[in-house]
Amino acid sequence: MLTRLTLTEARAGLSARKFSARELAKAHLDAITRLNPDLNAYITTLPEQDVLAAADAADARYAAGTPGLMDGLPVGVKDLFCTKGVRTTAASKILADFVPPYESTVTANLLREGAVFLGKTNLDEFAMGSANMSSAFGPATNPWKKASAPDVALVPGGSSGGSSAAVAAGLALAATGTDTGGSIRQPAAYCGIVGLKPTYGRCSRWGVIAYASSLDQAGPMTRSVADAGLMLEAMAGFDERDSTSSNRPVPAFHKAVGKSVKGLRVGIPAEYRAPGLPAEIQAMWDRGIAWLKEAGCEVVDVSLPHTRYGLTSYYIIAPAECSSNLARYDGIRFGARVDAPSLDGVYEASRAAGFGPEVRSRILMGTYVLSAGYYDAYYLKAQKVRTLIRRDFEQAFENVDVLLTPTAPSAAFAQGENMNDPVQMYLNDIFTVPASLAGVPALSVPVGLDGAGLPLGLQVIGRHFDEETVLSIGGALEAAAGFTHLPAVHAGAGA
Repeated sequence: MLTRLTLTEARAGLSARKFSARELAKAHLDAITRLNPDLNAYITTLPEQDVLAAADAADARYAAGTPGLMDGLPVGVKDLFCTKGVRTTAASKILADFVPPYESTVTANLLREGAVFLGKTNLDEFAMGSANMSSAFGPATNPWKKASAPDVALVPGGSSGGSSAAVAAGLALAATGTDTGGSIRQPAAYCGIVGLKPTYGRCSRWGVIAYASSLDQAGPMTRSVADAGLMLEAMAGFDERDSTSSNRPVPAFHKAVGKSVKGLRVGIPAEYRAPGLPAEIQAMWDRGIAWLKEAGCEVVDVSLPHTRYGLTSYYIIAPAECSSNLARYDGIRFGARVDAPSLDGVYEASRAAGFGPEVRSRILMGTYVLSAGYYDAYYLKAQKVRTLIRRDFEQAFENVDVLLTPTAPSAAFAQGENMNDPVQMYLNDIFTVPASLAGVPALSVPVGLDGAGLPLGLQVIGRHFDEETVLSIGGALEAAAGFTHLPAVHAGAGA
């Protein structure tokens, strides 16, 4: 089936003229028509004639021998990336009718390399959530099902849940995501795909609707580790319009996969062996350690002593930045307007109608910690802890090349579960948040299934701007695990 290919396989097939980009695009459009009504992975789909025209242009470049890195490959775009002339909502009512007149740098880079965009994928509103339940357009659904409860709808993770569901279900070969505290890696683990958060600054944030500017980073969500490297090559690069963009050369990331990892030192953080860690997660982690030992890696115990403060610091810093970034959506400068007798009334009515409960909660929390009486007690202290967390990673990487941890503390859970317990929801990010605070690259790789038949992932964390070693280790885990399972929804999907 064309919808079951990896990016690498599809690219090889197009180059060999085994099938056309038009056929590949049409297979995915048909899958979207058939499956998206149930999965709600896409908020907006592009018109078929536009998708097929882009595919035809890719076929012409293949015929001329001048294909780009992503030529003819059907991709979903998280609806947080501004796309010129295509509605961009951030899954919020306040931006329900926003059509940008410009293209984000990341999506422009992908288009330059020939990617064929299929549509805009669902997410938690303004990327705030761990389950894709806060979207104003309804939740996305994980294509995986529990063996014991096949009628129960599961979350695809968040905030990039629409992207992870689309890739897992065959509604795109790959998709863009954004990761603030785990929003690429956690949904990748829940849906049995690969998710890569690059080093902060590796991909431009220009044209990406902001949640927390010092944490947000774009990255690829794919079906293989090599695919993640390939797509990152197309996405990354310096952008003078983004002051946090790093002016570094972009390596051939996909070539890092398959390299020998013999002699590399893999750190196992003691603090990630948290009390109450499920036995299945621990067993999977132990298998990953054993696989890397067999591949010739040296395993070393390390300590990240400030990890226990990571989640607390994150949920001070991120809401604080969110309250600042979302201040612009007032019904006057940006966002849908609700008329009222006074200016203050317009602000209040527009924001009350436009923002959902989770977004309002985080704005209030962020405004509180930035207020005059609490700035030093909360926000400033959280920033100091963040510095210590980053130092922990830097010190660990003086002795090891990468760290290996679980990606998430559980497999995917049922829609609606834990929704009344915000602390439990925030704990879904316990293993991913520290790497985000430190700005280091981190990769989630699917390595097996739990007892209920749901995918589990392991996380590889690396040094700043050393995505190549992260991908090499991820490729070794992928090869050892041999994870080739696809959700049942794939049956009959595509040509």
